[in-house]
Amino acid sequence: MGASAKILVTDDDPDMRETLQMILEAGGHTVVTAENGEKCLVKLKEEQPDLLILDLLMPVMDGFEVCKALKHPRHAKYGSMPIIILSSVQQDVSNRRYELETGIQLDVDDYVEKPIESATLLERVGKILKRIGKE
Repeated sequence: MGASAKILVTDDDPDMRETLQMILEAGGHTVVTAENGEKCLVKLKEEQPDLLILDLLMPVMDGFEVCKALKHPRHAKYGSMPIIILSSVQQDVSNRRYELETGIQLDVDDYVEKPIESATLLERVGKILKRIGKE
C-alpha cells in the first residue's frame, strides 16, 4: 500500500463510526470522525481529508444537506473531494429524494448499502484512492 490517506467518516451511530475507524486504520489510513453533517463541514475545513465516507440519515444536518452544501461556492475547494455514501437507504431511493429536493442528481463517487464487509469497504476505498493518486 502507498501513502496513507486521511478519511473523514461521518455517521450518527457511534458504533458504526468506531467500526469504520478500526477497519480503515487497519487498512493503513488515518481516520477522523464526525457525528452529523454540521460537524462534518467543520472537520472538512480543519482536517482537509482525502476522502469522505458519509451516512445520509443523521440528525442536525443529514448527508443530503452535506452534499448540497458542498455544491455551494463557499465550499468549492471540497467540491472535487471523493465521497462514498454509506447508508441503510437503498441507492435508488436516495437518488430520487436528492433529485426531487435539488433538481440535480446525487453526484458521489460510490454508494454502499449497510451492512458492508470489511474487505469490500477497503476495496472500494482503495479504488477511489488509487484513482486520485493517494494509494
